[in-house]
Amino acid sequence: MAKNSPVEFFQQVRAETAKVTWPTRRETLITTAMVFVMVFLAAIFFFVADQVIRFGVSTLLTIGH
Repeated sequence: MAKNSPVEFFQQVRAETAKVTWPTRRETLITTAMVFVMVFLAAIFFFVADQVIRFGVSTLLTIGH
């Protein structure tokens, strides 16, 4: 692997950073909103799953008692 001086390294980093297509403010806000919606839906799903499992386990434990 070729060794670069720190100056060359930072020049290369700057050149690569210039190639990046950065998202617009609108795209960032939409993506953030979608993440929050998915987190909310996942929380609801796991809450319901937890309640169903809790009900099933407590039903099984009271049958044997």
